[in-house]
Amino acid sequence: MNFFKHHIIKFIFNVINSNVYKSYQQAKNDAWAKSNFKTFGKNSRLPEIFWIKNPQYISMGENFSSLFNLRLEAWDSFYGQKFNPEILIGDNVIFNSDVHIGAIDKITIGNNVLMASRIYISDHYHGEISGVDLNKVPSERPLSSKGPVVIEDNVWIGEGVCILPGVTIGKNSIIGANSVVNKSFPENSVIAGIPAKLIKTLEK
Repeated sequence: MNFFKHHIIKFIFNVINSNVYKSYQQAKNDAWAKSNFKTFGKNSRLPEIFWIKNPQYISMGENFSSLFNLRLEAWDSFYGQKFNPEILIGDNVIFNSDVHIGAIDKITIGNNVLMASRIYISDHYHGEISGVDLNKVPSERPLSSKGPVVIEDNVWIGEGVCILPGVTIGKNSIIGANSVVNKSFPENSVIAGIPAKLIKTLEK
């Protein structure tokens, strides 16, 4: 067997083994999700690399997909505090890599939402922005929420976006890359900036 032929066969063997492993790992992930999530919809898939805290508080719709480093956290307790968290994700939702969602209250993501990478969505703050908590190290400061976060249907969220507590994003809206969203916007909004501002309203 010549050198070229040997490496072609080795390459094909590695590809087959890699695909078999990925299929096996995907089946394990799907079985785990169906057993542990509150609901996990038909044809939904977790990525190979994910971090899920308290999946029993998370409802996933149909046809969900995500790239690597998905992080969903539903905090029901923190240093003696008790919460009733809920994360609701609709149908046909697509995340790219490094999406981090954290809830102590409620975060709702509608149908057909598309997210780019490195997105952070939280319904809570870590400590007060005042001198009250200076006697505690940052990691032990209490969590507090200013209300749920709602991302309505057909929203497109660009790269590196941060969405803060108490925010509602209306359906069909677009959020520009690297925006920090600290207030609500109505449907059909194009928003961008730090803090995010209305750039224009989409019209049919």
